[in-house]
Amino acid sequence: KQKESSTAHRMMMQRTQLLLPLAMEATVLAQQQRGMATLKMISMRLKSVKNIQKITQSMKMVSAAKYARAERDLKAARPYGIGAQQFFEKTEIQADEKAEPKKLLIAVTSDRGLCGAVHTGVARLIRGELAQDEANTKVFCVGDKSRAILSRLYGKNILMVANEVGRLPPTFLDASKIANEVMQAGYDYTEGKIVYNRFKSVVSYQCSTLPIYSGDTVEKSEKLAVYDSLDSDVVKSYLEFSLASLIFYTMKEGACSEQSSRMTAMDNASKNAGEMIDKLTLTFNRTRQAVITRELIEIISGAAALT
Repeated sequence: KQKESSTAHRMMMQRTQLLLPLAMEATVLAQQQRGMATLKMISMRLKSVKNIQKITQSMKMVSAAKYARAERDLKAARPYGIGAQQFFEKTEIQADEKAEPKKLLIAVTSDRGLCGAVHTGVARLIRGELAQDEANTKVFCVGDKSRAILSRLYGKNILMVANEVGRLPPTFLDASKIANEVMQAGYDYTEGKIVYNRFKSVVSYQCSTLPIYSGDTVEKSEKLAVYDSLDSDVVKSYLEFSLASLIFYTMKEGACSEQSSRMTAMDNASKNAGEMIDKLTLTFNRTRQAVITRELIEIISGAAALT
């Protein structure tokens, strides 16, 4: 029995001596693969962030060029808006309180994003108006972004949507088509507002509104008599032109605000990407150094065990 037990013990020791190097080699290989996998993931993420930074820097340069043009166009378009506003201010037009209130809100946005809170600010103001009187208020969306935000809660209140806005600089022809659709939409509103972003400076804009009124409301104004030779056809023609002028002016204001906001947003995104690249580079170097150190320790330990 003692001989059998000693023989079994000897065979176990031999098997252990044979399997121990294989186990150590497998452990070392697994650790190396784990370290290389981590390095590969960090390297792939670093490459993707660098590509994103290139895109944001390019978009910033493009937005800067478009902003310079939009600011020049805005200076030329401001007389349209100022002239149309003065008519409503001097005649002191007010909605008829006895009539059933019907409001129309024109949301001036665009189809393009990546420009900060330009579109959400307009949608937030309109949501506040709809929360007060949802039943008697309709929304005309200029640009797909306002439709996408408002359709989640107030899809039934959207009267019409004008797409393909923002890809090219807005023109008076675009504003005239939108004004024509508003007039022929079949919604007899008593008063309304154009909600837009008013450009203030390169880094700031303000969400503002401009009042609009229907032909019947304007004709009932007491101070309309200060203008000579005004009949219903002249008032109708002027209201169509003034609505187109106001929409053109607000679209120019919105386009300039959008380009300046996109330029700022892309600049911030490029800076954030740069900070992320620095952190990932530091993590990559530390991980690579740890892998090399571990491999050196394993080599030295193996050499020491053999000696």
